[in-house]
Amino acid sequence: MPASESSDWTIVVPVKTLVAAKTRLAQAAGPHRAALAVAIACDTVEAALSCALVARVVVVTGDPVAAEALGGVGAHVVGDPEAGLNAALRRGAEEAVRLAPGDAVGALQADLPALRPAELALVLAAAAEFDQAFLPDAADVGTTFYGVQPDIRFTPGFGGESRDRHLRRGAKEICLDGIDSVRRDVDTPDDLRAALGLGVGPRTLAMAEKIRRESPAGGTPSV
Repeated sequence: MPASESSDWTIVVPVKTLVAAKTRLAQAAGPHRAALAVAIACDTVEAALSCALVARVVVVTGDPVAAEALGGVGAHVVGDPEAGLNAALRRGAEEAVRLAPGDAVGALQADLPALRPAELALVLAAAAEFDQAFLPDAADVGTTFYGVQPDIRFTPGFGGESRDRHLRRGAKEICLDGIDSVRRDVDTPDDLRAALGLGVGPRTLAMAEKIRRESPAGGTPSV
């Protein structure tokens, strides 16, 4: 059962330094890899902020370029403790509780450029039925969302085979139809092509089109 009846969420989004961001997209994106990573993160955050159940988004990053861009779309930005992904999420959750101690807290991956606010709302409403819950990624291996209700310990277990990790820790797996955009994270060119098929945000689309135009294959899309 949930610890609270709150319907408001603070979403925490971790964003890597750009030198380390989306390295598996380097071959497809070339010199635009960092700009693509920022575009994807901004589209993700903007979509999350447009969700009816989201009160605010806390971004955790140590990159000043990403921080400026994400602050520009409305995120509340805090520094990264530089102790790994889950430490960054815990730092963001601490700030979330400071800002709104009565709200639920959710961790959302920064690479969901096709994110639909209405689909995120379905996930958050389902998560609100449990003390802690998570959503697996499209491959059913990783995790794109993990959330807890107010006064429940925030213990994210992202990285690698995190679906199994969250299950072992007792988090409830969210199983819904019609939420593909919340599960479609982007790590590889194939992931990006799949996200483009769903329909991505304007910044990601603009960067993908720029990459296509500058493709050395005579305009053949590499993403």
